[in-house]
Amino acid sequence: MTPPFVRMARATKRYGGHGGVDSVSLEVGATESVVIVGPSGSGKTTVLRLLAGLEPPDEGEIWFDGRLVASSRRNIVQAHERRVGFVFQDLALWPHMTVREHLEFVVTSAAIEKAHRAGLIDETLRLCRIEPMLANRYPHQLSGGEQQRVALARALVGSPRLLLFDEPFSSLDLELRKELRADLALLQGQLRLPTIYVTHDPEDAVILAQRTIRIRRGQIESTRPGTV
Repeated sequence: MTPPFVRMARATKRYGGHGGVDSVSLEVGATESVVIVGPSGSGKTTVLRLLAGLEPPDEGEIWFDGRLVASSRRNIVQAHERRVGFVFQDLALWPHMTVREHLEFVVTSAAIEKAHRAGLIDETLRLCRIEPMLANRYPHQLSGGEQQRVALARALVGSPRLLLFDEPFSSLDLELRKELRADLALLQGQLRLPTIYVTHDPEDAVILAQRTIRIRRGQIESTRPGTV
């Protein structure tokens, strides 16, 4: 049996005595697509933040590919070293950077060889279906769907080992949600990276989940193959 790429063991993170997660354990396979569903405030985003290294667990351990990356109150491997691609709910695009500058910043930070950077950026733009004419535009010059694709491209261009999505379609209208959801499912099949999506929308799980985890009040309530 292939060992999991991600293993979270009894991880706890509390914020002022409430919220967060309580003794959560989960595993994600090397090519698996997992969707985490649950009501607002249930701890979904906290799971992603712990995996990304944005904060350490109060208790428990987190492992990537057999390597311990975090334990109680300590990030052993820092966020920038984990090679995690993260699409935030608010996208968190940098307003002073063009589309291409977003990707250039990531490949430089990831220490990708200079000779390979331009080709990797162009390939990522193509993969995310971003028109070449948009590469020199700033976020405020893009539509909502275009901004979403830029956030995805930024997450992918650094050759991540794990992809995390926090409510990736929550701000989009229904038709655009359907289009981007289908594109994301296609990309997952091509890239075969371990991927975790957080959502409150059951339709996301129908399209994207190989396995669905339901969280409530900071604890895993159920885990099922496919959708809930």
